[in-house]
Amino acid sequence: MTRAGQTSPKALRGTAALLLLLTCADALHHGISAPLVAAAFAAVIAVGERVRVTLPGDREQAPIGTAVALAYALLGPLHGLPTTHGVSQVVAVAGIGTLAGLAPLRSRRRHRRCRPEPGRVDGAVRRLLTVGFAALLFQPLYNSGALDQLPLAGPAYGVFLTGVAALAALCDATLAAVQRRARNGLRFAAALEDELRSLLGIGSAIVATGMLISLLAGEVGLWALPLFCAPLLLAQAAFRRAAAVRATTGQTIETLARATEVAGYTPPGHARRVADTACALGRELGLGSRDLALLEYAALMHDIGQLSLVEPVPDGATALLPQPEQQRIARLGSEVISRTGVPGQVAGQVARLADPCHGPDGCADRTLPLAARIIRVANAFDDLSAAARRRGLTEQAGRQEVFELLRAERGRLYDPGVLDALARSATVVVRPD
Repeated sequence: MTRAGQTSPKALRGTAALLLLLTCADALHHGISAPLVAAAFAAVIAVGERVRVTLPGDREQAPIGTAVALAYALLGPLHGLPTTHGVSQVVAVAGIGTLAGLAPLRSRRRHRRCRPEPGRVDGAVRRLLTVGFAALLFQPLYNSGALDQLPLAGPAYGVFLTGVAALAALCDATLAAVQRRARNGLRFAAALEDELRSLLGIGSAIVATGMLISLLAGEVGLWALPLFCAPLLLAQAAFRRAAAVRATTGQTIETLARATEVAGYTPPGHARRVADTACALGRELGLGSRDLALLEYAALMHDIGQLSLVEPVPDGATALLPQPEQQRIARLGSEVISRTGVPGQVAGQVARLADPCHGPDGCADRTLPLAARIIRVANAFDDLSAAARRRGLTEQAGRQEVFELLRAERGRLYDPGVLDALARSATVVVRPD
């Protein structure tokens, strides 16, 4: 991870903290506009922070808190009367509500207060900066009367709010990509693609709810908060249930992957080491979180076909077998995986992981999945490293020998791009069984 990647989260936290301090001071200096309304929005934001949901890819989301904070940033008239709160009060209210939701809870077991996890803090920082950005786009235009001079009556006003909300969503996706790049080592383009894709899910529900609350508050006042937060709470419960299903799938795959170790077909920890190496290579090659999850599943289960063998492969090292035997084991494993309910792409990746990189005509096989090429290199790396350790070679000597053996088959058995990624990756080391 680069130094810039390490400092980005700290810079964002510092910016958010400074922004919150300045806006709170400004709001106190000029007085709180409609304090009861501000308190109501802050209270719902705090509740929303308490009922966060973790989405695939370890994304922390606070749908209710984010939607309500966005609604406050885009709030124009309230119950038919114009509001006068500005950017500073929006950021202050959102920040105070977020801090109240992040306030550490007392541990039941140890009877002490627990600090919020870094991921929760980063999510709160991102949401605060996004709300501040949305308020900066809307509040000055509304409070100055500039919107009254524009033809924004009726549907046009809704279109304007949609544009502001869309820009705020893009801001949130960009900040989330910066944070994920620093935390997980993903390339920024891949992280941004993942975040933009997530907008089609719960992100669109958050933006739509925030807009509806701000629009309907002009007619029904604060009743818009419970009226539109309830459906979002139900949607959040559905997303949480889906996340639980994915977690169960992951646990099932982990258990199946250990079957070859328990049966004595592969060395202890082999599947996990191959999966870790494959994911490191996938990140180096720019895969997004969804592709990385499928890659991890396939890497964990890449040796499941060995269970159909009468005699175990010596030391479980399939990389040392003849090519046809490797392909046969891969096909057998794919058939087993296809009957487990695992996503179909995983079975397809395992089926092709022993295929050569070039077709019979000598041209690169473009139908060979990148995941299959990655797993083949990761598996060979672990098998050859284990063989080097059994011969008593030091880590440095073993690593050098492994890379020489892999480069000898560069372009024929092993993809050149994946080998280059292996050489660049600092997270791949020769580890003991």
